[in-house]
Amino acid sequence: MAARSLEIGAAGMHAARTIEKLRTERGLGQRQLAAQCTALGCPMSNTMLSRIERAQRRCDIDDLVAIAEALHVSPVTLLQGSHAA
Repeated sequence: MAARSLEIGAAGMHAARTIEKLRTERGLGQRQLAAQCTALGCPMSNTMLSRIERAQRRCDIDDLVAIAEALHVSPVTLLQGSHAA
């Protein structure tokens, strides 16, 4: 089985920027957002969140849903930006 590329695509890059933008707009630190995701049942460290925001780590669907829930937005908003529903 071939190794999966770790390159982050356009959607991942956009989600990374949107996550950071919404987190800072809400006055949350990375530790706070990561702790909220963990409380929602998706264990996440601030290092993991930092790597997601810097597009150095792929954000899987479970992480994306937990981050969206913690930020009180739809997962679609993270993929399309704050102008989405």
